[in-house]
Amino acid sequence: MNSIYASDEGARLLARQYTAFLERWPVPAERLHLSTRQGETFVVASGPNHGAPLVLLHGSGANAAMWADDVALWARHFRVYAIDVIGEPGLSAPSRPALNSGAYALWLDDVLDALHVESAAFIGTSFGGWLALDYAIRRPKRVDRLALRCPSGIGRQKMGVLVASLFLLPFGDRGRRTMMDLALGPISPQAEGTVQERTFGEYVMLIHKYFRPRREKLPVFTDSDLAALDMPVQVTVGGRDRLIDSHDTHRRLQQVAPRVSVAFIPEAGHLLKHQAQPVLDFLLPAEGTPHA
Repeated sequence: MNSIYASDEGARLLARQYTAFLERWPVPAERLHLSTRQGETFVVASGPNHGAPLVLLHGSGANAAMWADDVALWARHFRVYAIDVIGEPGLSAPSRPALNSGAYALWLDDVLDALHVESAAFIGTSFGGWLALDYAIRRPKRVDRLALRCPSGIGRQKMGVLVASLFLLPFGDRGRRTMMDLALGPISPQAEGTVQERTFGEYVMLIHKYFRPRREKLPVFTDSDLAALDMPVQVTVGGRDRLIDSHDTHRRLQQVAPRVSVAFIPEAGHLLKHQAQPVLDFLLPAEGTPHA
């Protein structure tokens, strides 16, 4: 049995559901299986082959399907690589090397090398934001621009939702739904939204039923690490984030990395919606492309 899943049956069910989402990918795409030192890595590649490379790194407990609402816009301008992070519920290897090592940077080296990409712009959300930031600090010459949404590793990581999960998870689907709504906002099947949003909400519920997430706290980047960032960086955070202290994120960046552009959305939580265009507006100048 794969140790990152509660059961083999659950792993197979999640893989089938994920494949169904990939079949509905909103733009033409290639599905790539790349060899790395951490095992196979799965990548969904969209957009023109000649386009400037854009790497997407999803959050914990997710996979490339989380980008389906945004990728069509970005793929008009970039060659977009949506990577399934290792150790997460996608189609990449279950490997989880130590977070406080250089292992993830070496893994991304392998991914970029396999894609024949020397450097790229990166978008990362939550844990994916941590990975992108870690890579930018360790490999600044390979990161052209960095767009981070509710990134981990800057502001204080809140533990309240984790504590609440200990009480809620024994209540089955209802407990998981309550926990997810607490953590991310209303994405459960009962939440208001389109049929597509409700379907994705059901899929998220399945992930958190069968997937065993990371439990360790993510390492916090030092002031000197953040101050040394010399590529353009955009950070977007929500004032009602229950997983990360977004006020602390904002404060630290203002103090130690004033060149970083910070967008603070007071009414938003950890799940930021409708950010595809603001991110694109930030990314386009890197390629000298006129605004649409």
